[in-house]
Amino acid sequence: MRTKILILLTASLMVGSTHARSELRTLQDKKEEAKDPKGPTTAAAVQSTGQEPAYKIGPQDVLKIDVWREDQLTRTVPVRPDGMISLPLLNDVQAAGLTAMQLASTISEGLKKYINNPQVTVSVTEINSRRIYVTGEVAKAGAYPLLPHMTVLQALSSCGGFTQFARIKNIHVLRTENGKQVKLPFNYKEGISGKNPEQNIELQPGDVIVVP
Repeated sequence: MRTKILILLTASLMVGSTHARSELRTLQDKKEEAKDPKGPTTAAAVQSTGQEPAYKIGPQDVLKIDVWREDQLTRTVPVRPDGMISLPLLNDVQAAGLTAMQLASTISEGLKKYINNPQVTVSVTEINSRRIYVTGEVAKAGAYPLLPHMTVLQALSSCGGFTQFARIKNIHVLRTENGKQVKLPFNYKEGISGKNPEQNIELQPGDVIVVP
């Protein structure tokens, strides 16, 4: 009789211990979920965040064409005003309007007639097709490369400052839209103080910043 009672007590303790461990794991899982309510981050989610549109080649850009194990075909070439580049065996190749990867694929396809499994890499070494212009009462007027998401304030910071005659409250951006020129005002004092941030617009290729 005593043996049966001991067996029953042991079994009861084992079941209780197992149940307690199960509840402990459940509590730990809930704590982890509370720390990260969104759950595990997948690789696809990481890759889809913050991607920039691929840069498209334009006239006057300078490209480095690398053909693996083909030194005679590897070279640096400018993009002509008509958007073409000149390469051995292929003559004229359309470059403007394509990304570097698209152009590499085009060149690779063309070289397959002459080379077995050509491996082509294209890189943009100089971006000259995307420019903005600053003129008027600044220390360094002229053309400047248009960097991604460049604003009026960022462009003005590259010009070496204003002259003593500059009317920095009356700066404006000249932009061509649908064949017509529009004038977009910018007050530098408000810009650096954070007032009216909507006037610190993102620049587009060909914009002209005028400092009267």
